Amino acid sequence: MQIRNHIYDMHVLLERNIGLFVKENLALFPAIAILGPRQCGKSTLAKMLFKDSDSFLYLDLQNIEDQNKLKEPGLFFQANQDVTICLDEIQLVPELFSILRSEIDRNRRPGRFILLGSASRDLIQRTSESLAGRIGIIELTPFTIKEVDKQTHFELNRFWVRGGYPESYLAQSNQGSALWRENFLRTYVERDIPQLGFQISAIQIRRLLTMCAHSQGQLFNSSKLAASLGVTYQTVRRYIDLMEQTFIVRSLLPLEKNIKKRLVKSPKIYVRDSGLFHRLLQVDDFNSLMGNPIFGASWEGLVIENIISSLSDCHFFFYRSATGDELDLIIERGDRTIAVECKASSAPQVTKGFWRAIETVQPEKTFIVAPVSMSYPFKQDVEVCSLSDFLEKPLFP
Repeated sequence: MQIRNHIYDMHVLLERNIGLFVKENLALFPAIAILGPRQCGKSTLAKMLFKDSDSFLYLDLQNIEDQNKLKEPGLFFQANQDVTICLDEIQLVPELFSILRSEIDRNRRPGRFILLGSASRDLIQRTSESLAGRIGIIELTPFTIKEVDKQTHFELNRFWVRGGYPESYLAQSNQGSALWRENFLRTYVERDIPQLGFQISAIQIRRLLTMCAHSQGQLFNSSKLAASLGVTYQTVRRYIDLMEQTFIVRSLLPLEKNIKKRLVKSPKIYVRDSGLFHRLLQVDDFNSLMGNPIFGASWEGLVIENIISSLSDCHFFFYRSATGDELDLIIERGDRTIAVECKASSAPQVTKGFWRAIETVQPEKTFIVAPVSMSYPFKQDVEVCSLSDFLEKPLFP
């Protein structure tokens, strides 16, 4: 219990960047939904926002006692209409959505409900009534580097190996962090997926996750994965979609528009959290990571996930031609384009294919994001920088 309280206290100190945005949504919508993977800090964030308030009521829908309070949900909501009611793990009780819709239409006071869920909006709406126009949707990720790199004793390698889940990142030892992540993965495949109504073998999901980790940053080949699992490629696609909708993997689409060259059309697949990626491959310390062939793919995944999680109102792609010219990440906002290349080296070097890709895509600026201590120009309109420095840059002023 003492260790748990220590982790909670540290989590409180690491103020979430999204907190202000949550408050803005609470002032605007009758309900907000904070969606993200289990254990990323959703309930802690909600409690932090109301820590000095008497008008906050938290219900955990995994708790039988709290479930019993909602046996007559309409009466319960009306009896507590002057407080903010937080419903955690809302995806477990999708039948509440129709009642919430009626209750919100009866009283549209802003900030009445906070819904916390470990499944995406699309996945929840497959089995529930839509609250479109009545709810603000916010995605909360595990810690990003922007939220932890201002710590006095911040170590990039620790964040890189352990990932951003609070209890993994804040664990007192690498062994404790690895143990937490292993338990997270086991619970995800054995409990979380079945609770969403999907009857899928836990062994198959774990094997597919491990295959995704081995294929980090590579083109997605559903037929190859299907053959390894002994299922159809349609089944693999369905499983990948489920893992995306539960925030465990991310697919990155290829850039296709306005380019005359023949391009690849398959997406890339990434395990979103670097700590889960390393646990799937049983890499639990930085020395082991440095000597592993997945070192570069690990850095690429860390960079891409932190950039996508930290930038809003942007579209993200990768570029790869049929001849192998490639840029790891293309960021578009309006008619403006930024390119990013990920290099896991303190003295990064690039290939001729990199320069050909820049010539074809013609971004305004290109950044080579590497584990370097300071930024420096590499060539005209190409800059080497650290991940933290990149996220501080006004890319689209």
